[in-house]
Amino acid sequence: AAAMAGEALSRVPDVQIDGNGVFKYVLVRVRGVGAPAKDVVRGHGWAEYHADLFERTAEELARHGLSCECLGGGRLSHRPEERKIHVYGYSVGFGRADHAVTTEKLKAEYPDYEITWADEGY
Repeated sequence: AAAMAGEALSRVPDVQIDGNGVFKYVLVRVRGVGAPAKDVVRGHGWAEYHADLFERTAEELARHGLSCECLGGGRLSHRPEERKIHVYGYSVGFGRADHAVTTEKLKAEYPDYEITWADEGY
């Protein structure tokens, strides 16, 4: 079971965010049975609330036998024409995500971007 969970976990993208704009994001810890956990970033403009992002993510992961917990949220400002992403803000429901962790995930996904973060702002 651990090998299958690890395989399912490895197929979960570390980052899924919209290509442009300002939108909410959540930092989610994904777990498989007997497998190590990994943190993923999900951010989309369709989400009115951070909980919408988390629930959709949890549903998708459950289909693959994976569970998850929300570590917090914030906002992303993604400006592809400038190759910039700014991470900031917090989630009223889940609290502030560790923006430093989010930034590292984004840097791995967007190596040619300037990625910044701040605890200020909503």
